Amino acid sequence: MGDPNGPDRVDKRALRERVLAERRSRPAEERDRVGAAVRDTLMDLSWLAMGGTVACYYSVGGEPDTRRLVHALWKRGTYVLLPIFLPDGTLDWASFDGPDSLAPAGHGLVEPTGHRHGAEVLGHADAVICPALAVDAHGMRLGRGAGCYDRALAHKGPHTPAIAVVHDDEFVRAVPTEPHDRPVDGVVTPGAGLHVFAPNDRVWPTTG
Repeated sequence: MGDPNGPDRVDKRALRERVLAERRSRPAEERDRVGAAVRDTLMDLSWLAMGGTVACYYSVGGEPDTRRLVHALWKRGTYVLLPIFLPDGTLDWASFDGPDSLAPAGHGLVEPTGHRHGAEVLGHADAVICPALAVDAHGMRLGRGAGCYDRALAHKGPHTPAIAVVHDDEFVRAVPTEPHDRPVDGVVTPGAGLHVFAPNDRVWPTTG
């Protein structure tokens, strides 16, 4: 993927359209490989895999697969929170309690059906795994344009890393940004694993 240069909305829109088109063309076997690599990378982080609370997204369409990760975390005893998209563009969160706890929610999404905890529950999460269309070398993420995750990340605690998941060619030099855009603390790609931005003990637990 080429490196975008300008900060304006037109550049953002063009980049979104390009990434979405490329994702639609990815073969199913590549999606399977990506999902396994993402799961293995994050499950190797002992602090993430052993208990605690992790907020994650349940991938749909051409997104890098996180369904394997969600199931693996849940089976390990992690309390997994999944998002619920509200009409006003904010995210609520409910727990993943196995496949039977999910239901179709329109626009191809799948959402948990249990008790909703409110946006502020991210303040109690040990990590937030968030979607992105692209992430750049400074940790800035390109979302789909609704701003849901920019608003959601404002609720996470100062010691909670936000980790985006993208394909290898979606980790780029720069993405167009606006003042409301929030950076992530790390990015996972299937080929290179976890890349941490400006690591420090305040955000990142021991990763061994």
